[in-house]
Parts: sequence; C-alpha cells; structure tokens
Amino acid sequence: MQDTAVKPIPLRDLMPWGIFGSLMFAIFLYFVGAEQGATAVVRGETIHEYVHDARHLLGFPCH
Repeated sequence: MQDTAVKPIPLRDLMPWGIFGSLMFAIFLYFVGAEQGATAVVRGETIHEYVHDARHLLGFPCH
C-alpha cells in the first residue's frame, strides 16, 4: 500500500483567498443591507430592487 497523507496548506497560501472572500462578503453585505437612502453609492432604486428579495430573506427591513 502507498501512504497518501494529505499535506496541510500553509496559511501564507490561504491568506489572499481569505482576504478576497472577506472583501466580497463585505461588498455583498453593503449592497444587500445598506444600499438605500443616505448611504447610497448608486442613485435611484436599481440596486434596491435588484436585491429586494435577498434583503427580506436575510432579515433586513427596507419598507
């Protein structure tokens, strides 16, 4: 039989993916939770209407 031990992935190699994932999550959370009213980056209701159902699914009040 052959030894098939799995080598651990160094943290140095995982860090860029962790930062990327955290950044994507923060952007998603902003657009779903806060892109409305005074904090809006995009004018109009386009983003709000696009993520409207996700807002309700995640428990964010919007109206």
